[in-house]
Amino acid sequence: MLRMSKLADYAALMLATMAERPADTYTTAGLAADTGVSPPTASKLLKLLAKAELVASQRGAHGGYQLTRAPKRITAVDIIEAVEGPVAVTECTLAPGICDLESTCQLGSQWQRLSAAIRHAMAGITLADLIGDPIVPALHLRRLSSRSTQRTERTHGNA
Repeated sequence: MLRMSKLADYAALMLATMAERPADTYTTAGLAADTGVSPPTASKLLKLLAKAELVASQRGAHGGYQLTRAPKRITAVDIIEAVEGPVAVTECTLAPGICDLESTCQLGSQWQRLSAAIRHAMAGITLADLIGDPIVPALHLRRLSSRSTQRTERTHGNA
């Protein structure tokens, strides 16, 4: 089964949160709280995203992380490759000479075609597309509503 890792999923979630207000600066703790990603994981992912130049870090009292590009210029493949490395269906599609069976395998070129098609499809989906999905606002509103209810219950002693 083809599946991206939880870390790539969490990175996309963090970027989607940042994309809601792309000009803002976000702290690791704030993004962790907003997304539910643990602070150590958020820190690790932000470093990977910074290394891939999807976010930039700013030091100091008003420091944090900012998107380096508009959400419509960050693709799904950018996000996944920042966390997981190159997109490939099989190891042999990464580069010639990696597989011991390359000289006798008749499937390699077809796996390469499939990898290229998947990568091309993912390059056509942007962060803006991901957050524009009608399901995302509904889930976000549900999450915010749940937090608001929890705060109200704590404030009014109903918890």
